[in-house]
Amino acid sequence: MGLGPETDRVMGVYVHDSNWASRRGIAFIAMVLLHILLIWGLKSGFAMKVIDTLAPPIVTEIIEETKDEDTPPPPPPPKMDMPPVEVPPLVVDISVPVESSTTALSNVSDKPQPPPPPPRVVEAPRNIVSAGLRKGASQPDSEEYYPPSSKRLSEQGNVVVKSCLDDKAKITEVTVQEASSFPKLDEAALKYAKALRYAPATENGKPIAGCFAFRVKFQLKD
Repeated sequence: MGLGPETDRVMGVYVHDSNWASRRGIAFIAMVLLHILLIWGLKSGFAMKVIDTLAPPIVTEIIEETKDEDTPPPPPPPKMDMPPVEVPPLVVDISVPVESSTTALSNVSDKPQPPPPPPRVVEAPRNIVSAGLRKGASQPDSEEYYPPSSKRLSEQGNVVVKSCLDDKAKITEVTVQEASSFPKLDEAALKYAKALRYAPATENGKPIAGCFAFRVKFQLKD
């Protein structure tokens, strides 16, 4: 006969709680007994015997280090008498070279010797006389070549003329080396230079070509 669903649920919970309480109580009693047993074993030495049986004690042995006995040092090696060392006398050979008075050739080879240098030509001293006006010849007067227009304009001055001649005293070139301030006077000086008579230059008495310069003066007379 059932008492109803609510009554059955309450009864099931009660039965379950009572089982759980009984198991818990048994475990608590077992733990208490285990602790009592351990305490008794420690006091009676039973636990130490069990530990000694399971793990034997470690035996240590002290070994003293043996010291080597002091051995005496080895005896020194015997002394050996060394024979005296003889140093040979130093021989110095001083040889003075002697000049040989022989006339034989000291260096003879099969190679042909180079030809001797040509003899030096000594040039004779050169006696050069420059060209100039011919001595003893009649020469024109520069007044004859003075331009009349330059006189009227009072133009006067000096002109340096350079005349070049061949070995026969013929004129090859006439130039104005230093001009005056007036072109008409320069032209008159060139005409005057071409009208002169010259003597050629000479070298050791022989006529050669040469040049010489001279001054032509144009000056008004009072």
